[in-house]
Amino acid sequence: MFCSQCGESLPEKAYFCLKCGSRTSKGVEAGVSYPWKWEKEVERTLSTVANELEKTFETVKESIRKSTTRDPIACPSCGEKNLHDARFCYTCGKDLD
Repeated sequence: MFCSQCGESLPEKAYFCLKCGSRTSKGVEAGVSYPWKWEKEVERTLSTVANELEKTFETVKESIRKSTTRDPIACPSCGEKNLHDARFCYTCGKDLD
């Protein structure tokens, strides 16, 4: 038996080519699927998902940090630093919005 893709000589029982990995006619008849193609696709997909999750976690972590950090608000008029939730400057009275 020979591989229909690369011409490699194969044992009669082979479901896949030893050289190129193609499924043989015997493999087709037996209904054997390509496990390595699915494994590679799943691995690529999981890697992409892991990268996206890492980016998302970093974004969420930064958002949480910003929302829980109580940085003072600088007055645009006089530059005085006011409490984070102040609406008006305690030195000059200007609106901080």
